[in-house]
Amino acid sequence: MKILVGSKNPVKIDAVKEAFKKYFASVEVSGYNVDSGVGAMPVGQEVYDGAKNRAENLSEINKANGLNADFFVGIEGGIANIFEKWFTFGSICIIDKNGNIGYGTSPHFQLPPSIIKQLLQGIELGDVMDKLSNTHNSKQKFGAIGFFSNGIMNRKELYVYGLISAIVPFLRKDLYFTIGND
Repeated sequence: MKILVGSKNPVKIDAVKEAFKKYFASVEVSGYNVDSGVGAMPVGQEVYDGAKNRAENLSEINKANGLNADFFVGIEGGIANIFEKWFTFGSICIIDKNGNIGYGTSPHFQLPPSIIKQLLQGIELGDVMDKLSNTHNSKQKFGAIGFFSNGIMNRKELYVYGLISAIVPFLRKDLYFTIGND
């Protein structure tokens, strides 16, 4: 099974491999840099739009280049205001070669006001976390969740659960993708 991921970030590629291997025996994953169509720090609906845009762009790359992929995975990190608190999470959109779409999200976790202020100015969470943790390229390593959970969870693990959620419709196609089940 061939899967295209809308990122060259090894954390996202490895998360896709891990999640899909839970369900499918043979998994080949390739990362492509594709445009999300949203800003560097998506807010609210933009997080979902960015994931879908990435998956759709991969589908077009697949058609244009005859790659014969089975799934196209868009992962977009962002923030949302829920119950007057700001949370960060990853939105996942999976499109299969037949055009069926599944969505999922990673676990959400709350961010402190000082970080939200920077994010709402358009600064990417990875850049804020690099400065806060005095490291470089944390988004390709432990991510914000690694910092805030004291290393108990990392960014890849966070995305794996969102990917599993987005795979669910493809495991029960008869319930999700038949006419009248919209």
